[in-house]
Amino acid sequence: MVRKRVVVSGTVQGVFYRDTCRRVAEGHGVSGWVRNLADGRVEAVFEGGPDAVETLVRWARLGPPSAEVRAVEVRDEEPERLVGFEVRHSARGDG
Repeated sequence: MVRKRVVVSGTVQGVFYRDTCRRVAEGHGVSGWVRNLADGRVEAVFEGGPDAVETLVRWARLGPPSAEVRAVEVRDEEPERLVGFEVRHSARGDG
Protein backbone atom coordinates (compact mmCIF):
# COMPACT_ATOMS: atom_id res chain seq x y z
CA MET A 1 0.00 0.00 0.00
CA VAL A 2 1.19 3.52 -0.84
CA ARG A 3 -0.08 7.01 -0.06
CA LYS A 4 0.30 10.17 -2.15
CA ARG A 5 -0.80 13.69 -1.29
CA VAL A 6 -1.43 15.90 -4.31
CA VAL A 7 -2.11 19.62 -4.52
CA VAL A 8 -3.50 20.78 -7.85
CA SER A 9 -3.32 24.35 -9.17
CA GLY A 10 -5.22 25.95 -12.02
CA THR A 11 -8.92 26.21 -12.81
CA VAL A 12 -9.87 23.31 -10.56
CA GLN A 13 -12.72 24.63 -8.41
CA GLY A 14 -16.26 24.91 -9.70
CA VAL A 15 -15.56 22.38 -12.47
CA PHE A 16 -16.62 19.14 -10.68
CA TYR A 17 -13.00 18.26 -9.92
CA ARG A 18 -13.74 16.86 -6.45
CA ASP A 19 -16.75 14.77 -7.42
CA THR A 20 -15.07 13.40 -10.53
CA CYS A 21 -11.97 12.60 -8.47
CA ARG A 22 -14.13 10.65 -6.03
CA ARG A 23 -15.75 8.64 -8.82
CA VAL A 24 -12.39 7.85 -10.47
CA ALA A 25 -10.87 6.84 -7.12
CA GLU A 26 -13.79 4.57 -6.26
CA GLY A 27 -13.58 3.01 -9.72
CA HIS A 28 -9.94 2.09 -9.10
CA GLY A 29 -10.36 0.94 -5.49
CA VAL A 30 -8.37 3.90 -4.13
CA SER A 31 -9.17 5.26 -0.66
CA GLY A 32 -8.63 8.82 0.56
CA TRP A 33 -10.20 12.22 0.28
CA VAL A 34 -10.31 15.44 -1.77
CA ARG A 35 -11.11 19.04 -0.80
CA ASN A 36 -10.93 22.61 -2.06
CA LEU A 37 -8.35 24.92 -0.51
CA ALA A 38 -8.99 28.58 0.28
CA ASP A 39 -6.39 29.71 -2.27
CA GLY A 40 -8.23 28.09 -5.21
CA ARG A 41 -6.23 24.86 -5.32
CA VAL A 42 -7.50 21.32 -4.69
CA GLU A 43 -5.82 18.91 -2.27
CA ALA A 44 -6.26 15.14 -2.33
CA VAL A 45 -4.87 12.05 -0.62
CA PHE A 46 -4.79 8.72 -2.44
CA GLU A 47 -4.11 5.38 -0.73
CA GLY A 48 -4.04 1.93 -2.27
CA GLY A 49 -1.98 -0.30 -4.47
CA PRO A 50 0.92 1.40 -6.27
CA ASP A 51 -0.59 1.06 -9.76
CA ALA A 52 -4.03 2.29 -8.73
CA VAL A 53 -2.60 5.28 -6.85
CA GLU A 54 -0.38 6.16 -9.82
CA THR A 55 -3.48 6.07 -12.04
CA LEU A 56 -5.10 8.66 -9.74
CA VAL A 57 -1.99 10.84 -9.76
CA ARG A 58 -2.00 10.76 -13.58
CA TRP A 59 -5.72 11.62 -13.56
CA ALA A 60 -5.05 14.54 -11.18
CA ARG A 61 -2.72 16.05 -13.80
CA LEU A 62 -5.67 16.20 -16.23
CA GLY A 63 -8.78 16.51 -14.08
CA PRO A 64 -12.30 16.53 -15.51
CA PRO A 65 -12.88 17.98 -19.00
CA SER A 66 -13.74 21.50 -17.80
CA ALA A 67 -10.67 21.81 -15.54
CA GLU A 68 -7.45 23.53 -16.55
CA VAL A 69 -4.66 22.00 -14.48
CA ARG A 70 -1.51 24.15 -14.41
CA ALA A 71 0.58 22.35 -11.78
CA VAL A 72 0.45 19.29 -9.53
CA GLU A 73 2.62 18.82 -6.44
CA VAL A 74 2.96 15.18 -5.31
CA ARG A 75 4.32 14.00 -1.95
CA ASP A 76 4.80 10.47 -0.65
CA GLU A 77 3.38 9.88 2.83
CA GLU A 78 2.98 6.98 5.22
CA PRO A 79 -0.33 5.17 4.59
CA GLU A 80 -2.99 5.49 7.29
CA ARG A 81 -5.08 2.58 5.98
CA LEU A 82 -8.02 4.79 5.04
CA VAL A 83 -11.25 3.11 3.99
CA GLY A 84 -13.39 4.60 1.24
CA PHE A 85 -13.06 7.92 -0.55
CA GLU A 86 -14.75 11.14 0.51
CA VAL A 87 -15.22 14.69 -0.68
CA ARG A 88 -14.32 16.80 2.33
CA HIS A 89 -15.68 20.23 3.08
CA SER A 90 -13.69 23.05 1.63
CA ALA A 91 -10.88 24.51 3.69
CA ARG A 92 -12.57 27.87 3.14
CA GLY A 93 -15.89 26.75 4.57
CA ASP A 94 -18.10 26.85 1.47
CA GLY A 95 -18.41 23.10 0.98
